[in-house]
Amino acid sequence: MTLRSDFKPELCFLGADSSPSFVRSPEGNGCAERFIRTLKEQLLWVRSFETVEALRLALLDWARQYNEHWLLERHDFLSPTQARRELMQRQAA
Repeated sequence: MTLRSDFKPELCFLGADSSPSFVRSPEGNGCAERFIRTLKEQLLWVRSFETVEALRLALLDWARQYNEHWLLERHDFLSPTQARRELMQRQAA
């Protein structure tokens, strides 16, 4: 089996949908790549972790901080939590 033939069954097993980028359209993955870069720069490259549990707890705390306090331009400078709340209110109306 090749990596390509293993990928789709793994996505199915995980319950995820494939969302490939278009050729010559790098912005398709830009948001995810920027998020991973931010995670690395803000947490993973600046701290060491003694245990996997310490890493897990740090990731949970970082995600909470990111979602509640990080202002994103693509959300009109709202945090992800604020943007999600506004979207839910609009959908409910």
